Amino acid sequence: MNIYGCTLKKLQDYFISFNENPAKAKIVFNEVYKNNISSFYDIKKLSLPVLNKLNEDFSFEGLKLIDKKESESTVKFLFQLLDGYSVETVVMKHDYGNGVCVSTQVGCNMDCAFCESGKLKKIRNLEAYEITGQLLYIKTILKIPVSHVVLMGIGEPFDNYENTMDFIDIITDQAGLALPHRHITISTSGIVPKIREYAKRKILNGLAISLHAPTDEIRNELMPINRAYPIKELIEAAKEYTYGNKKITFAYIMLKGINDSDECAYKLAEILKGINCYVNIIPYNKTPSANFEPSDKERISEFFDILKKEGLNVTVRREFGSDLNAACGQLAVKYIKKKKTTEFTPVIYTGKLGM
Repeated sequence: MNIYGCTLKKLQDYFISFNENPAKAKIVFNEVYKNNISSFYDIKKLSLPVLNKLNEDFSFEGLKLIDKKESESTVKFLFQLLDGYSVETVVMKHDYGNGVCVSTQVGCNMDCAFCESGKLKKIRNLEAYEITGQLLYIKTILKIPVSHVVLMGIGEPFDNYENTMDFIDIITDQAGLALPHRHITISTSGIVPKIREYAKRKILNGLAISLHAPTDEIRNELMPINRAYPIKELIEAAKEYTYGNKKITFAYIMLKGINDSDECAYKLAEILKGINCYVNIIPYNKTPSANFEPSDKERISEFFDILKKEGLNVTVRREFGSDLNAACGQLAVKYIKKKKTTEFTPVIYTGKLGM
């Protein structure tokens, strides 16, 4: 098992399984994430037999950086996984700190019409350690401080639910990376059963639902998942998340002549009425495989004004990474599988964390 994919709870259960004190799990977790050890034998507080067993059962293997592109506001990384597949990760530079956009799958099955990532088709889920590894590489190897994490890269996080939840538990655990829950946002295309399951968790992170249309007729064409989970079901599931005064975000990509009319704006305001939410308007980033055109700035402004007048909290997303094909909907690994060679050496995340 890879240590970077093991939650504190799983590590405690591991110690219990061979009659050891589960409190030792916290020692290991602290050493791995606070001191960035590269070997269990660097842990001084545990006996040699325990260290031997840890060394037998766990590995420290990480990802390999094979490409990096950078602009003023964005850095895009291409990471190679142990089996040769590749995923992309993006760092977005904000005034208040750096956000990291991680991928959760190799490819994606959602097949959204406007999204380049969905054209890749899902090959497999990422393991928890492969999601964690994207963040660890950026923080520990590249020494880039990270304040926010968004699960908005390649893949549908709720189509890889268990590994996604393990990743969140690892990076928010006080014994681990200790990122605040409120600084993490999961984006979903709308897998209703998983939204409901997620809403039952004791501590919730931010949740963004990719809505992108106010009617089933339009959304069916843009997002095939709507045929399984239509808007009415999706909105009801979203309301469950907002119990306890939690705010949810609805993402709305603006496509010229498709979903940007006044009628669409009023309909959107109608279906979201009474929900504790934000609407995040996203200017469309053109992709090679889609024939959509972005709404012009004046149309976006008019759409925004209607939603505001109807009482919704609305923002327009700042554009990041379009010059690197790293913006919303543009991530798509050009060669999703690179043949492994004898030169492939997995990285071990060492060095102090770039908090």
